[in-house]
Amino acid sequence: MKEFKINPYQNDHEEETLALYRAVGWSNYYERPDMLRQALSDSLLVLGAFSDEKLIGLIRVVGDGASILYIQDLLVLPAYQRKGVGTALLRSVFEMYPDVYQIVLMTDNTPKTAAFYRSLSFVPMDSIGCVGFIYCK
Repeated sequence: MKEFKINPYQNDHEEETLALYRAVGWSNYYERPDMLRQALSDSLLVLGAFSDEKLIGLIRVVGDGASILYIQDLLVLPAYQRKGVGTALLRSVFEMYPDVYQIVLMTDNTPKTAAFYRSLSFVPMDSIGCVGFIYCK
């Protein structure tokens, strides 16, 4: 695989961003580009992974940057998955916020996904006596 770089996300990658969300099947985003545009602009941090100027991955973080970060989106083009892109994006966030109290996320409950996050020291909430709740419209 060619090298990739992690850079701050710029809003000039809208079509590539929609294609990225489409490639991983996140229809709530690509079917509502205005919502995605606002979500990206209002996030605490958005980083992109780029290979030859092509957007191949993205991480979107919300929170206060001191006590909590919430990894809202972490996505990588299927052709680039399992090549270190997602790991590099997450580690970039860890490096930028070394003193934050907690980093949380919600994801699909699949063996592949669980193994990925466990490899980066994330633990299931119930393993520390916590439970997550969600309200969806």
